[in-house]
Amino acid sequence: MLYKELENKVAVVTGGSKGIGTAIAQRFGAEKMKVVVNYNSDKQGAEKAVQIIKEAGGEAEAVQADVSTEEGIQRLLDTAVEKFGTLDVWVNNAGMENQHPTHELSLEDWERVIKVNLTGVFLGTKAALNYFTKNDKKGNIINMSSVHEQIPWPTFAHYSASKGGVKLFTETVAMEYAPQNIRINSIGPGAIRTPINAEKFDDPEQKATLEEMIPMGRVGEPNEIAAAAAWLASDESSYVTGITLFADGGMTLYPSFQGGKG
Repeated sequence: MLYKELENKVAVVTGGSKGIGTAIAQRFGAEKMKVVVNYNSDKQGAEKAVQIIKEAGGEAEAVQADVSTEEGIQRLLDTAVEKFGTLDVWVNNAGMENQHPTHELSLEDWERVIKVNLTGVFLGTKAALNYFTKNDKKGNIINMSSVHEQIPWPTFAHYSASKGGVKLFTETVAMEYAPQNIRINSIGPGAIRTPINAEKFDDPEQKATLEEMIPMGRVGEPNEIAAAAAWLASDESSYVTGITLFADGGMTLYPSFQGGKG
């Protein structure tokens, strides 16, 4: 389903060079939106996304920026306004993870994940809010959370903490700016087939174990998360703010109780 009202709207998508970010940028392109595709190091991936967006009838620009810095975020906002004239939708998608037992987790690794996953969301949201409020716009912000804002994930304490932070940050800021008709929501993906998960999904044993944790019995695809982002960006969700929209095949439904177990 395409949303006519999204045509010619301007969006920034952080972490748009691969996985879910690329899928969202490309879906926005299919909606004929104008998209700033952010990347940190994968210039080739971002440029490929830009090409696909243009082929679909949208407009796009790839921009290198570190989303954990104010300078990087400002570069993305400036590009949107200078090249496309405005900003309508900001997607805080950039994220990272790595695995460590908590007693072995270094301060450096903790801070690196928190800076990208949580501070990056704060900085992107702040920049978008400043633009929306100064220009009296009914803007739209979409944050990428995870099922692990709700489900504990041992050996990923820093990642889970960052996503728990995104949850309450989203809810708090959504309440704060609802009177100005600025909508702020999160998406909580479950297990999605992206490059970061490729090794796990290529191992039949690990894949089977994972699928047992998903009531729908399958891994999700990036385009399914992109569809959720398009809906949240559209007027179809005009009365929705402050939620986490889980797109997880039922992973947050305590699948170990499936079939009446317990």
